[in-house]
Amino acid sequence: MSPAAVAKKEKIIGKVTHYYDRIGVAVVELAAPLKVGDTVCFRRDGQEVLQEIRSIQLEHEPVAAAKKGQAIGVQVSVPVHEGALVVKA
Repeated sequence: MSPAAVAKKEKIIGKVTHYYDRIGVAVVELAAPLKVGDTVCFRRDGQEVLQEIRSIQLEHEPVAAAKKGQAIGVQVSVPVHEGALVVKA
């Protein structure tokens, strides 16, 4: 399967715009809805991190789900890099 076909088949949720290493939180600009309990993959430069979304914050308040176009904070178990794509696993 070509890389273009793989990318088309995957559901891109968003992109990491910032990572706060001290608190282990990634800021994700959403291209699709996301909810607590979803499993996503953070992908950049050949590295992949699979993670279940356990909490979402919007404007420093916990929410159960977020919509396309919102910038959210998500707790991550390992560091992720700015520019990482977030895809639905």
